[in-house]
Amino acid sequence: MPQADINGQKIYYEDTGGSGLPVVLAHGFLMDLEMFAPQVAALAPEFRVITWDERGFGKTEFDGQAFTYWDSARDCLALLDHLGIDRAVVGGMSQGGYLSLRVALTAPERVLGLVLIDTQATPEDPALAGGYQQMIDAWAAIGPTDELAQTIAKIIIDDPQENARWIAKWKSRPHALIREPGNCLLHRDDITPRLPEINCPAMVVHGTADTAISLPRMRIMANALRDCEVVEIEGAAHASNLTHPEPVNAALLPFLRRIAAGSV
Repeated sequence: MPQADINGQKIYYEDTGGSGLPVVLAHGFLMDLEMFAPQVAALAPEFRVITWDERGFGKTEFDGQAFTYWDSARDCLALLDHLGIDRAVVGGMSQGGYLSLRVALTAPERVLGLVLIDTQATPEDPALAGGYQQMIDAWAAIGPTDELAQTIAKIIIDDPQENARWIAKWKSRPHALIREPGNCLLHRDDITPRLPEINCPAMVVHGTADTAISLPRMRIMANALRDCEVVEIEGAAHASNLTHPEPVNAALLPFLRRIAAGSV
């Protein structure tokens, strides 16, 4: 099982290898690298695709300590070091986007481009934060009950078959692991004022039916980025890359090809 000892964690990752442009993808809250299976299948023939499990999720061995998305950004950069990769396209979905933006701010010389799927640069929406805190508290205390799991799956995925598959994964994991990732999610800082510092091109993909991160909040981020293309995925909820892979992949492929060709 490929793991890297990084910042006190044993980070699990998967790497398609090859000589193509490296593309590193980070998953959303409660998810793991498997959510990018449709993108790995579509991108791997041309690109070197690296996916990884963040602190508290998937097969990564998490130390259980408090952390921020700046720490997660350093995890991503250290993973690149571990793999001998100097520069890459970095991206992710939701919290994967939070950390990817911070990678670009921490080490701009290493980021060739950003892929930002259903994400934002602002702190948690105050209208949603209280409800999310209650969900995280309940999950940490007693685990994902059927009602709680269904509620969260509808927010993130909203596809009956995928909902069932991910709920089964959630129920198999130690429920207390959610505590520190939840604190990180709900207490993140606002990096919107720093977005103009990012000079690399960005592809922003967002589901029109995303209730976790609204289109207006996405547009705050997109409008603040210097070089940004936005593709809205009609009818998709929060995990648009998982539930609507064809239009998402259709947006990513030409973007990545332009970067690989050095023509952006």
